[in-house]
Amino acid sequence: MTSDIPETLAVPSVPLAEALAAGPVVLDGGMSNQLESAGHDLSDELWSARLLAQRPEAITEAHLAYYEAGADVAITSSYQATFEGFAKRGIERERAAELLALSVGLARDAARQARAKGVRRPLYVAASVGPYGAMLADGSEYRGRYGLSVAELEAFHRPRLEVLAAAGPDVLALETVPDSDEAEALLRAVRGLGVPAWLSYSVAGDRTRAGQPLEEAFAPAADADEVIAVGVNCCVPEDVPAAIETAARVTGKPVVVYPNSGESWNAGARRWEGRSSFSAEEVTGWRTSGARLIGGCCRVGPEAISGIAGALR
Repeated sequence: MTSDIPETLAVPSVPLAEALAAGPVVLDGGMSNQLESAGHDLSDELWSARLLAQRPEAITEAHLAYYEAGADVAITSSYQATFEGFAKRGIERERAAELLALSVGLARDAARQARAKGVRRPLYVAASVGPYGAMLADGSEYRGRYGLSVAELEAFHRPRLEVLAAAGPDVLALETVPDSDEAEALLRAVRGLGVPAWLSYSVAGDRTRAGQPLEEAFAPAADADEVIAVGVNCCVPEDVPAAIETAARVTGKPVVVYPNSGESWNAGARRWEGRSSFSAEEVTGWRTSGARLIGGCCRVGPEAISGIAGALR
């Protein structure tokens, strides 16, 4: 489902790595909360990926809302989209590949629409690659340590990475990674795909969700030519400042940060609990500390992204 607006209105002329060298770039916010606010039921193991097959126009509308709010980068709805997850729902491999590619096309279509509505800054598409635990849909993405080897995790990730890369995103978002073993697998899996990537851990304090020190977890990305940014996402905002310092010091690369609202996810009840501690005013400090890709994750909506864009520009 794409518009008739020319592709040239959607593809940025400046590569994302160059944009990061020039200054801060604004990421979007949470896809699921934006879809839920529009009335869509996401109480499903496929989460927002279900709408790729059933309501793709809703995903385009969500991306467009973030572009119009000030986001430079839209992260696709492929976080929970995997061949294995689709197979559980009776979706065959060929159709699953089409849906993965569609996730990139929908974000690109939103960029075309934003350009046609007067947005003149470069607009980028990041293809989301969630961790193995996201496919399990049982909260293990916040724990890691699935009992799989690095080679097994690489074999899981590589096929969908190939499909997403072939769909033409500007960057691959290797995100919400809970442990360094999976990060190693993802870094192996992106080699030779011809698309840059960022690597973003989900953390608790100064450690990965699996308990490894961030200093050790970030280190492999320093020598990965494909990786243009390293950082954290889907953590509480309070964990961001220390992570920025560590990521910048260990890798020497631009830092990506997009925390959630500060609420906590109850996997059993499948709902967010607690109070928000996210504040757009904090982002100037994050930028000063070295963050270059800055946005929000779960429960952070267009209004907050508009505040971030205003603070950074």
